[in-house]
Amino acid sequence: MPYPRLIPCLDVAGGRVVKGVNFVGLRDVGDPVALAAAYSAGGADELVFLDIGATPEERTTLLGVVASVADVLDIPFTVGGGVRTLDDAARIIEAGADRVSLNSAAVGDPSLLGAVAERYGSQAVVVAIDSAAGRVFIGGGRTATDRETVAWAHEAVSRGAGEVLLTSIEHDGRREGYDLDLTARVRAAVSVPVIASGGAGTAAHIAEALRVADAALVASIVHEDPEGLPGLRRAVVAAGAGLRPWEEGQ
Repeated sequence: MPYPRLIPCLDVAGGRVVKGVNFVGLRDVGDPVALAAAYSAGGADELVFLDIGATPEERTTLLGVVASVADVLDIPFTVGGGVRTLDDAARIIEAGADRVSLNSAAVGDPSLLGAVAERYGSQAVVVAIDSAAGRVFIGGGRTATDRETVAWAHEAVSRGAGEVLLTSIEHDGRREGYDLDLTARVRAAVSVPVIASGGAGTAAHIAEALRVADAALVASIVHEDPEGLPGLRRAVVAAGAGLRPWEEGQ
């Protein structure tokens, strides 16, 4: 079986990495290129880059920043935010991303998942789901929909998504642990890997998430100490998660 993955997430607004609580109260936490380089060297299994301002601001993804981040990475790279069309997805892949994350546009037009999968393969398609109270939210977590989270995850996979990035808005940034119940229910409903997101505060939280999901997204816990990622990785392994073997400096 594949190893569970530890994945730092860069939420980018205005060209800077930001973080908040429950998707609000954003604060600047650093330069995306510098953080990406630190995480790539520090033991991250993958990196996720989300241009969180693109959809609310009705613009496309910051491709120049994406390309600069891709240049410093030696690990797989997923990019989302502002992907509305197949051409948007193509530009992100051409800028250096390995995968494209689709959220609001996929809810509005689920066929977009299949279109991207047909061109690049389902392994390049991630459906990002922002969830609260069992419902899907779009527009950077600002707008509720009538879609039920587990049902939408199942439909998105049936339409071509090769991975689910599931974020609990209610747990996001609170550092009190992931929504394990929701994550487990989504994982049971789909046949593809699920990334748990929202709530990491300790290595134990991450290890708990990796018992029900295939990967764990981390943000605040690493952004405050980017050089501490190797230590966090060791602590997650010590807490019982079987991450891939890795040594500093490799």
